[in-house]
Amino acid sequence: MTQPALFIAALGLISAAYAEQLVRFGDIEAHYVVLASTRIKPEIAEQHGIVRGHDRALVNIALRDTNIAGDAMAAAIPGRLSGTATNLLGQVTELRFREVREDEAIYYLAMLLHTDEEIFRFDIEIRIQGQAPQHLRFQQKLYVE
Repeated sequence: MTQPALFIAALGLISAAYAEQLVRFGDIEAHYVVLASTRIKPEIAEQHGIVRGHDRALVNIALRDTNIAGDAMAAAIPGRLSGTATNLLGQVTELRFREVREDEAIYYLAMLLHTDEEIFRFDIEIRIQGQAPQHLRFQQKLYVE
């Protein structure tokens, strides 16, 4: 299991509905998942400063460099993330990512308010020192739980 998947498991988020996704930019992997904040155990949410709510989603991104892997897993690397989530009405929400470090793992978390069955287009700029900026783009429907 990759370290991003370990973080998700530690949050108590094992669920096929919230499968981790991956995009590669050369040697860099961006692992991402958007999930309902209510799926996070209250004690874990409190520990990480996550506000739980039926209308709140958590965007979780981890960056890995496959070129500096010491074993079978790629190494976690830091970056700077910024981005937006735009709904189908064209309303734009700025995503404010904050870095979380746990042992050798590095994650970037942002919260997003939403309505039931709201579809968002995510556009996230990833900046890694010494490399050109990359854009992670995807779309996802969110549900009120």
